Amino acid sequence: MLVESNFNRTKNKFLLVFSAVALIFVLVFSLLLFRNKGDEKTPATGMTKLVFTTNWFAQAEQGGFFQAVEEGLYLKEGLDVEISQGNAQVNGPTLLVSGGTDFFMGSGFEAVKAVSQQIPIVTVAAIFQKDPQVLIAHPGVGHDSLESLKGIPIMVSATANTSFWPFLAARFGYTDEQKRPYTFNIAPFLADPQAVQQGYGTSEPYTIEKQLGKKPNVFYLADHGYLPYATTIETRVEMVEKNPEVVRKFVAASIEGWQHYLQDPKLGFAAIKRMNPEMKDELMEYGFKQMKEMGLVESGDARALGIGAMTDARWRAFYQSLVETKLFPADLPIEKAYTLKFLPKVQSGQ
Repeated sequence: MLVESNFNRTKNKFLLVFSAVALIFVLVFSLLLFRNKGDEKTPATGMTKLVFTTNWFAQAEQGGFFQAVEEGLYLKEGLDVEISQGNAQVNGPTLLVSGGTDFFMGSGFEAVKAVSQQIPIVTVAAIFQKDPQVLIAHPGVGHDSLESLKGIPIMVSATANTSFWPFLAARFGYTDEQKRPYTFNIAPFLADPQAVQQGYGTSEPYTIEKQLGKKPNVFYLADHGYLPYATTIETRVEMVEKNPEVVRKFVAASIEGWQHYLQDPKLGFAAIKRMNPEMKDELMEYGFKQMKEMGLVESGDARALGIGAMTDARWRAFYQSLVETKLFPADLPIEKAYTLKFLPKVQSGQ
């Protein structure tokens, strides 16, 4: 009986160890599958499963991607695309490199920063030719131009320190003493007639006007020489090298989605509201109207080359502006920040 009992205990220990090893194997295998989602096909459909993460909660400024999902444009390309909402805490480069997403909605500045930090991500298309970054001031108090805001307290987020604030300092003589913390809440602005804050031209001006009862002064930095592409499509360098056809298809379907969205945004709006029920129709309509009026999507390189366009000259000009503001050294291999090969042939010159 004692021998049998020892045998059973040994057997049970073996089974426990075997089960633990098997569980670890399953977890590691699952992580590998997650890490390489762009390489795998969904068994039931044969579609390539992809995740695209936005840089903020679902809103009109992202509508072309939602339109592409709603119209089945990704599915036509054999792509099963899931859109995931971002927020202020989401770090796009980290999410991409870790395999938490396959594509991310980034910016030209983020791409240059990634090169400087040797993060292996690359921009493959630029939906916005203009960055919608603005400064907002109360009307009728003398804050009528960017020049007039020199020396005035301005509420900005922490990310402004390494993006548009150095541009304002170099171009208009702003100083760090002007900076006040911005918490993505317009209440402090509304309470102080002398207040100035950052914002996006497609959203905060509308909310402020509703609360204030009059239009605020809105200054688009892009109209004063702030040059980055915005609402870009970023992915891993690994994805570009190992799955170029997947990248090409994703870019093509996204561009088509934006073309259709700008013609009629109803499907995109409906999808945005499903993902973000807090989004109001009036705000989406305002954001959409501003995108059209300000030419955020269809200006610049896109006039001649179509939605999503990028050029070497524009990237070099933007990078040079960052060098002049002493944000980056003059010897970065800026060509690593982007590639033109997934854009229509007329854009890439191929």
